[in-house]
Amino acid sequence: MTAADLLADLAALDRTLGSIEAVLDPAAKRVEIAELQEQVSAPDLWDDQENAQRVTSKLSRLQAEVDRLAALRGRVDDLEVLIQLAEEEHDASTLAEAQRDLKGLGGDIDALEVRTLLSGEYDIRDALVTVRSEAGGVDAADFAAMLLRMYLRWAERHGYATEVYDTSYAEEAGIKSATFTVREPFAYGMLSVEQGTHRLVRISPFDNQGRRQTSFAGVDVLPVTEETDHIDIPEADIRVDVFRSSGPGGQSVNTTDSAVRITHLPTGLVVSCQNEKSQLQNKAAALRVLQSRLLERARAEKEAEMRELKGDAGNSWGSQMRSYVLHPYQMVKDLRTEHEVGNPDAVFDGDIDGFIDAGVRWRRQQGDR
Repeated sequence: MTAADLLADLAALDRTLGSIEAVLDPAAKRVEIAELQEQVSAPDLWDDQENAQRVTSKLSRLQAEVDRLAALRGRVDDLEVLIQLAEEEHDASTLAEAQRDLKGLGGDIDALEVRTLLSGEYDIRDALVTVRSEAGGVDAADFAAMLLRMYLRWAERHGYATEVYDTSYAEEAGIKSATFTVREPFAYGMLSVEQGTHRLVRISPFDNQGRRQTSFAGVDVLPVTEETDHIDIPEADIRVDVFRSSGPGGQSVNTTDSAVRITHLPTGLVVSCQNEKSQLQNKAAALRVLQSRLLERARAEKEAEMRELKGDAGNSWGSQMRSYVLHPYQMVKDLRTEHEVGNPDAVFDGDIDGFIDAGVRWRRQQGDR
C-alpha cells in the first residue's frame, strides 16, 4: 500500500473513532469521574460496603473507558505522523510498520464500536451463563464440556473474572450442565448473542465403529441481578434442599451437606449451587441465580406483551445458531450472521470475538428494521 492509501484508511478510522466519541461522550464521563472521586475520598465511604463497592467499581469502569478512548485517539494521531514521515523519507520499512499498526488500530476501533451498540437495558450487566447437553448422548455431554471450556477460556483471554456456581457431570464423559458468571461490564451484552442451540458434527470418539455423530448443546445467558431490580422472593415461595457436593464420577468434593438446591414453587424453576464451602454461601449464590432467571422471565413476558400489542411476531433468532464441523471438513459457522472460520481448535480455545462482534452487529440490524 502507498502512503496515500494508508492515510485514506486512517482517515476512515478517524471518522469511526469520532462517531464513537460522540456516542460515549468522554467529556461527560470526566465530569462524572470527578464527582465519583469526591465520593471515594469521603472518610465514611466504607461505612456502607455495598455502596462503596458500587462507587469504586463505576469509577474504575468509567476511567478505563476514558483512558481507552484517549489511547486510541493518541494512536490515530501518532500513526498519521508516522505515515507522513515514511512518505517524506521514502522509507519502505517505516511504511510497512505503519501498515501493521493501522491493521491493529482498526481491530481495536472496531471492537470499541461494537461496545457502543450495546445499549439494551441490561447489556452493561455481568452475565450468568448456563451450558447444557441436549440431543446426542455422551457426545452431547462432551460437547457441552467443550463449550464450557470455550467460554471460560474466552473470559481468561480478556482477563474477565469468572465463577462457576454449579456443574452436573455426566456419567461417562462431559457434563449435563454448568452455570457460571462472567464479571465484567457489558458481559451480558456481549454473551447474550451466544444464546441458543449449538451443533457439533464430528467422528465420535465414543463410537467404536468411528461413525460421524451430530450432537447438540444449549446455551442460556441472563443478566446478573442488582439491588435495584427488586426481585422479591418470599420464603414461602421456595423449597430449599441440601445435598453433598460431588465431582466427576461421584468423587466427593465436600464431606458435609453444603450444596443447595432451590425450587421456586410458583414457576417450577430449579437452581443449585455447590461451588462454595458453606451451605449459607451456596444458598446466597443460588438465590442470585434464581433472581436472574426470574428477572429474565419478567423481561421476556414484557417483551412478548409488547410484540402482541404491535401485532408483530418479533425478531426470532431461531433455536439453532451455530455449527461446529470437525468432519469431513473443518469449519465453525454462525447461522444468523454467516460469520465463519476454518479453525475450530482456535474457537474451542476461546477465540470467539469475531462471532460475538458479528452477533452484536446483526442484532442491532434486526432491531433497526
